[in-house]
Amino acid sequence: MKVGLFIPCYVDQFYPQVGIATLQILEKIGLEVEFPLRQTCCGQPMANSGFEADSEPVMRLFVQHFKDYEYIVAPSGSCVLHVRERYEHLGHSAEITHIREKTFELCDFLVDVMKITDFGAVFPHKVGLHLSCHGQRGLRQAQSSEIVGEDFSKLKLLLSHVKGLELVDLDRKDECCGFGGTFCVSEEAVSARMGIDRVHDHEKHHAEVITGGDMSCLMHLEGIIRRQKKNIKVMHFAEILANH
Repeated sequence: MKVGLFIPCYVDQFYPQVGIATLQILEKIGLEVEFPLRQTCCGQPMANSGFEADSEPVMRLFVQHFKDYEYIVAPSGSCVLHVRERYEHLGHSAEITHIREKTFELCDFLVDVMKITDFGAVFPHKVGLHLSCHGQRGLRQAQSSEIVGEDFSKLKLLLSHVKGLELVDLDRKDECCGFGGTFCVSEEAVSARMGIDRVHDHEKHHAEVITGGDMSCLMHLEGIIRRQKKNIKVMHFAEILANH
C-alpha cells in the first residue's frame, strides 16, 4: 500500500516533530509512505474566512499532488474534514471523488483502515485528552455529549494501549478550546476565555500532558499555558504513539 503523507501548514512550520512521528508510525506498520515535496495548503484557512472561490486553485493543486496515492493520511482532523466535505465544490470527477474518499486523519486511518490499535508505545505520564470539534463532531471520532448514544472514542482506544499512560477524567470532556481557526482572531477575547477554561479543566485533574489529534487546538492551548507559566506540556497523539 502506497500512502501519501499530507502535513498541514502549521504542523510543517511550527511542529515538524508531529509530521516525523506520523511518518514513523506509518512506516512501522509496513506502509510505503511518500511525502510530495510540492504539496501546499489544503485551502481551509481561505475557505473558512469566506474566500472559498480564491481557495479553489489551492484545492485543485492538492488534488494533483495526491491523486495517485491509494490513501492520503494527515495528522489533522480539521484539514481532513475540509478535504472530505468542501472539495465536492470542485466537481465529481473520479480524481476528486478519490481524494475525498481516501483522505484520512491518522487516528481514523489506524483504527478503521489498518485496524491496529497497539503500537508498543510507552508513556508513563498523566494525560488529558482534548477532542477537537472537527475530529469529534465532523469526523465522528468520538461520541458527543449532546447526543444520546453509546460512548466511544477512537483516540481513547489508541491511548489505552500505551504502557504507563494514565488518562485523566475531565469535567467537560468534549468542550471546544476556542481556537476555531480565524475565530481566534476575529473573537480574540472569547477564544482566549474558552482556552483558559479548557486548560484549567486539565490542570484541575493534574494532567502533565494535554494531547489530541489537531495541533491547531493544542497550539492555542499551548499559548495560554506559556503565558500563564503552567507546568503542562502539549503533544500530538502521534508523538505519544511513537514514543518507546
